[in-house]
Amino acid sequence: MVASYREATLYDKVPAGLDRKESEVYRRLDPARLPRHIAIIMDGNGRWAKRRHMPRVAGHRAGVTAVRSTVETAARIHIPALTLYAFSEENWKKRPKSEVGFLMGLLSRYLKAEVPTLNKNNIRLEYIGRQHELPEDVQERMEWARAATAGNSGMVLTLALNYSARSELVDAFRSMVNAAAQNGGIEHLQFDIDEDMVGRHLYTRHLPDPDLVVRTSGEMRLSNFLLWQLAYAEIYVTPTLWPDFRGLHLLEGIAEYQKRERRYGGLNHHESNHPDSDHGDGHAAVEVSAASESKS
Repeated sequence: MVASYREATLYDKVPAGLDRKESEVYRRLDPARLPRHIAIIMDGNGRWAKRRHMPRVAGHRAGVTAVRSTVETAARIHIPALTLYAFSEENWKKRPKSEVGFLMGLLSRYLKAEVPTLNKNNIRLEYIGRQHELPEDVQERMEWARAATAGNSGMVLTLALNYSARSELVDAFRSMVNAAAQNGGIEHLQFDIDEDMVGRHLYTRHLPDPDLVVRTSGEMRLSNFLLWQLAYAEIYVTPTLWPDFRGLHLLEGIAEYQKRERRYGGLNHHESNHPDSDHGDGHAAVEVSAASESKS
């Protein structure tokens, strides 16, 4: 009887919609310590297709299933914000036109097909990146999807499209100069610039900085993604290629995140009381955790 009650209590803790394996991982998590914002670098579509002797576009198409699973799981466990690095500025400029055209079409089809699912899960859709450079018909579909989910109050799903962190900083500086020119003159700007001001002019000003950044495919790079915002994010790298990534993998990344002690450049309690602590080192090392086995 006691065992049955305990099992029922554990089951009640699990949000609706998780499958058996997801539920097993979720039970090991502390719901009070979930990341407020998770950012994902979705990598490995091309390699996934190559291993199967398929064209690259097949990998991109398969990646849509990974997006759907990851987004729904994040919403079910009440992650406040999820940002997906969908299409970089470098992709836009350096990939073959045929691949870029396919990606634009895939994006439009995804938005049209997924809006009902986003609404069912109370997800609000946003974008970051230089959207004005995308094809007009794609911009129109993006705006339609944003408007269709604008009334939702749950997780904010942000798609980074034609995005570059360096371009974001350039745009932020331009925005600050323009704002100053319209409000007293730019000669006073040098005295007003601080981190808070920069943050208010970033694309992500409506979001908290990510607590966790996940990169698939085993690569150890940030790839010009949210460079300002990821200053103190925990990094989790998995060898799983993006088309094989699912909500279960996201939960495993969160479990690893919860094992970390976030110090933001400071010392933990043990170190601060140890006589050999190096109090002069103001820079905490970035920890990168690679999953030990591929789940692809």
